[in-house]
Amino acid sequence: MSEEIAGVLPVERRPDGVVVVTLNDPGRRNAMSDEMTAAWKSAMAELRTDRRVRCVVVTGAGSAFTSGGDLSWLADTNAVAVPALRDRMLTFYRTWLAIRDLEVPTIAAVNGHAVGAGLCLALACDLRYAASDAKLLAPFTALGLHPGMAATWLFPEVAGLPLAREMLLAGRVLTGDEAERGGLVNRAVPRGDVLDEALAVAGRVAAQAPVATRFTKVALANGGHPDMESALRWESLAQPVTMASADMLEGLAAQREKRSPRFTGE
Repeated sequence: MSEEIAGVLPVERRPDGVVVVTLNDPGRRNAMSDEMTAAWKSAMAELRTDRRVRCVVVTGAGSAFTSGGDLSWLADTNAVAVPALRDRMLTFYRTWLAIRDLEVPTIAAVNGHAVGAGLCLALACDLRYAASDAKLLAPFTALGLHPGMAATWLFPEVAGLPLAREMLLAGRVLTGDEAERGGLVNRAVPRGDVLDEALAVAGRVAAQAPVATRFTKVALANGGHPDMESALRWESLAQPVTMASADMLEGLAAQREKRSPRFTGE
C-alpha cells in the first residue's frame, strides 16, 4: 500500500484473507475529506484485483465510524454552477460506493457515530455490526440538502421504506440498539466489542469456499433477483461452475472426514 493510503487509510491484511480498512482521521471524526477519498479510491482499486482477499472489514479510528462528507466547502457552493457540482458529487459518490464493486463480502464495523454519507458507506457494505450506543443519522434535509451517496436507494434496500422515510424525512436518529431492531444493522454489541464481532464474522466468511462465496454475493447484490425465475436461471449456471471446482471436492471430503475444509479458490 502507498504511503498516502497508510496515513489516513491504513489497510491491514490478515493471514486468513480478511482485510481491515480503517478510516483514520479521528481529529475530524474520520470525515470523508479529499485526502481520504483519494486514498479510498486507491485502496478499493488494489483490493478489487487481489485474489487473496476473502472479506473486507471497514471501521473507524477513535470514537466515530465517520461523520460523513467534509462539509467545510459547502458554504462556497452557491457560486458554483450546478453541472460542475453534479460532476463533483457523482465522482465522490462513485468513489466511496466502489466498495459495492468488490466481489468479496464486506462488513462495516460501526464503532461509533455514522452520519450522512458515512452511514451510507456502512449501508453499502453487505453486513453491519454497530456499537450499541453509536448514533446513526442522515441529517441531509436539516442542512437544506437533498440526500446523496445513494441514500434514497440504500436506506429502503436495507431497512425498508417506513424507516427510510422516518430517517430521511423526519430526521430520526437511531442508536445501535435501535438500528438492530429496525434492521439497519445486523447486530449491536458493546462499543469495545464491535471490531472483534465483525472480525469473527469475517473469519467465518473467509473460511467458506471463495468462488461459491463470490457468486453468492453477486446473486444477492442490489436486493437480489427481481423474481424467482431469474434466481433459478442464475443458480442453474452458477451452481454447476462450483460443482466443477476443486473446492467442492474439498468440501465434501472435509465433511466426510469430519474436519475443517481447506479451500483454495480452485
